[in-house]
Amino acid sequence: SLGVNLIELMPCMEFPGDFSWGYNPHSQFAPESAYGSPQALKALVDAAHARGIGVIMDVVFNHMGSSPYESSIPLWNFDGESYGNGGIYFFSDWRKATPWGYSRPDYGRGEVRSFLKDAAMMWLNDYRMDGLRWDSTCNIRALNNGTGGDIPEGWSLMQWINDTIDSSASWKISIAEDMQNNEWLTKPTASGGAGFDSQWDPNFVHPIRGEVIKSNDADRSMYTVRDAITHYYNSWHLQRVIYTESHDEDANGHSRLPEEIWPGNAGSWASKKRSTLAAGILFTAPGIPMIFEGQEFLEDGYFSDGDPLDWSKTTTYSGILQLYKDLIKLRRNWYNNTRGLRGNNVNVFHINDTDKVIAYHRYDQGGAGDDVVVVANFANKGYTSYNIGMPRGGTWYVRFNSDWNGYSSDFGNWNSYTTTANSGGKDGLPFNANVGIGPYTVIILSQ
Repeated sequence: SLGVNLIELMPCMEFPGDFSWGYNPHSQFAPESAYGSPQALKALVDAAHARGIGVIMDVVFNHMGSSPYESSIPLWNFDGESYGNGGIYFFSDWRKATPWGYSRPDYGRGEVRSFLKDAAMMWLNDYRMDGLRWDSTCNIRALNNGTGGDIPEGWSLMQWINDTIDSSASWKISIAEDMQNNEWLTKPTASGGAGFDSQWDPNFVHPIRGEVIKSNDADRSMYTVRDAITHYYNSWHLQRVIYTESHDEDANGHSRLPEEIWPGNAGSWASKKRSTLAAGILFTAPGIPMIFEGQEFLEDGYFSDGDPLDWSKTTTYSGILQLYKDLIKLRRNWYNNTRGLRGNNVNVFHINDTDKVIAYHRYDQGGAGDDVVVVANFANKGYTSYNIGMPRGGTWYVRFNSDWNGYSSDFGNWNSYTTTANSGGKDGLPFNANVGIGPYTVIILSQ
């Protein structure tokens, strides 16, 4: 009912104990027993598929276990010999060091490479997963989160596995979490790239979160927002995954976005308005949009594996949940009048850094039902008649207004009306129109 078409599971490989994020795997082939049986995981995938939802598995190939408990890893000294570290499955020289201990697999050994490749393909084939999200690829290809010495064997391992996926099931997606803005991750292996289909984009999440968290409107930069919207890898929108919340962003000394906006008062008007403003940018910018569990019903605090979701908030904040549903439908062109949100093209044609308003044109081929204009107001001031450029003349309909009081009773229900674009250039576009937009609001218009 939310409208998502992919679920990404955090790592489900067997780990020590019953509670963990999963980034300390002990076995690459065994699902975590505290979650259920292998048959139960397959049943989850089948149930998702029956509802038109794919499933992606998060895999951890940059290390195993965690320090100082490497000796508990089943493969540690597997053949009875340490070779100076953990035996034949792990590097024993300078390459062994990771941010989590000394258990980086030896990507140069054929047996280890096959072990990891077979694990990846098991999730895709035996469990019928629809893709993989690779944790911290910067620590597979190099040391120190990608800033240290290169590990060519790690790069070639990623190439080999991605080529294997492409040759056996090219429709399945392989996503890198590298966070170093390395466009070679998503270039084809034939060109020397790692062959990933997409990668998480830090140039979206960090600036967008940063701008809506700021308490002073005057401090927000529309140029920073523009750069986040228009960032690409290799000029193709689907090569980046964009988001405003994730397990990393909502923990590690940080909190969920509404909590960051007003600590201790995530249900406040300001937190609701500015977090949904960020959501409006998320679902209208080029890229693959991703939300984090509970984001759609204003989950607060910080993410912890010991703190389950508060499902009662689907009732408490049913309007916010509806807002996410509406945005997802528009992003997927549910009503056949916002196809441009699925396209590769964006033109940020209006930047008002004084009043904190930005507007952009999203399109695939262009034309009625394709052209989409998004207007975002990053300040606590509304406008009854704000003039912007328009790519086409004629009538433009408001498909979404984040200030609608159906989303929250304390929203202002600002009159964002159907408007007419008339001749007369504005913002470098051939037409112009007036729009109404509320404070901290996103509106989406199309023909």
